Amino acid sequence: MKRLVAYITTGYPDPAFTVDLALALAEAGVDTLELGIPFSDPVADGPVIESANLRALQRGFRLKQLFDVSRKIAPAIDTLWMGYFNPFYHQGVEHFVAEAKVAGVHGFIIPDLPFEEAQPYKPMIEESGLSLIDFIAPTDTPERIAMIARDARKFLYLVAYAGITGSGQSEELSGVISQIREATQTPVYLGFGVTPETAKEKARDVDGVIVGSAFVKVLLDEELSASEKIERISAMAKEIKEKINE
Repeated sequence: MKRLVAYITTGYPDPAFTVDLALALAEAGVDTLELGIPFSDPVADGPVIESANLRALQRGFRLKQLFDVSRKIAPAIDTLWMGYFNPFYHQGVEHFVAEAKVAGVHGFIIPDLPFEEAQPYKPMIEESGLSLIDFIAPTDTPERIAMIARDARKFLYLVAYAGITGSGQSEELSGVISQIREATQTPVYLGFGVTPETAKEKARDVDGVIVGSAFVKVLLDEELSASEKIERISAMAKEIKEKINE
C-alpha cells in the first residue's frame, strides 16, 4: 500500500488544535506526520505554508510547544519534525535529538540543509535511532542521485519540480525514479504539488506522496471553525489515500 505523509504547521491556530488535527489525520489513514516548525523565512515553501508559519509566530509559537504537542501526537502516528536549519543550529542538533527521543519523534526533514552539509550531523542522528530525510531533485545528476540514495534511511523525499511548495508545476520524473531504484531499495515519496486532483498521477511510480499546501490552505481559512477545518482536512486525507492506492 502506498503511503501518505501529511504536513501541518505546529501551533496554528494554537497547540491544542495541532494535537486534535494530528490525531484526526492518524484516524484518516495518514501514515506519517510532518510537524512543521514555524520559521520566519521558509525558503522552500510557497505563500500558503509561509503564511501559516508567520501566523503561528505572530501568535507566540515557541519550540517548547513543538516538544509538548509531539509528546501527545507521536504515540499515535509516525512523526517527523520539518524545519529549517536555523533553529537546529542555534539550539543545537543534539538538543533536538534529545527532545525527539523523549517525545517519540522518529526524525527530521530540513530542506535547507544540503546533503554534503548534513554529513557532520547525520551519524549522531542515526546513532540515536532517528532519520534525517534526504532530498532528491529532478535537476540532480545521476552521480549525485546515486550518492544521496545509497545510504538513505526511512524514505527519500523526491521533489516533484524545481521551485517552491504549492506552485503546481510538473516535470517528467520517470528517469530520476529509475536512477533512484538502481541505487537503493529505500522507499521514494513524492512531494510538492500533490492535491486530491493530482495525487493518483503523482503517486504512479513512487511509494508514497507528501501533502502540505493543500491541507494548510484549509488550515488558513478563517471562515471555518476549528472542527470544520479538522473535518475537511481529514476528508481530504482519506480521499488522497484512496486515490493513490486505486
